[in-house]
Amino acid sequence: MQGRGIEVVVATAPPAAADAVVAEEDTYLVLSADPEVREPEVARLRAFHEAYTAEPAEPGSVVAREGSPLRFLAVVHDLSQDPSWCEEWVAAALEAVVREADLRTVRSLVMPPLGRVHGALPRERLVVLLRAALQACAPRHLERLCLVVPDEEVGVFQDLFESGLWR
Repeated sequence: MQGRGIEVVVATAPPAAADAVVAEEDTYLVLSADPEVREPEVARLRAFHEAYTAEPAEPGSVVAREGSPLRFLAVVHDLSQDPSWCEEWVAAALEAVVREADLRTVRSLVMPPLGRVHGALPRERLVVLLRAALQACAPRHLERLCLVVPDEEVGVFQDLFESGLWR
């Protein structure tokens, strides 16, 4: 699907190569943390202090992690809230991801359906919010966006991207 000069691909697995990968995240960045327990790379007392004094990320923001590919942690959850997400945070995070991708000259971006990995944002709203983020930010470098969804949602998302919601 082509839209605004950006090719949008719906897939069940990420492509072999991408400039940046997005993860759905919470304010304390624990949802995408490695579940394997390891010894801290710093002294234990320092690790405890860092954990105790950690400041939460702002809902709707993005935290960029260096590497290849870049990792963009889209903060759409506050685990102290019920529900932990809201549409406004997803919309803000989508815009933040697009802006950050443009600042870093990202050409290919892989993302899950934000607000649906650990939330219940309707598919139609995600498509509308993604379209709005791309329009608002008008990225100059982004050429390809791969939305990675569960098998059972591929056809539904493909239909939505070919519908009037995307145009």
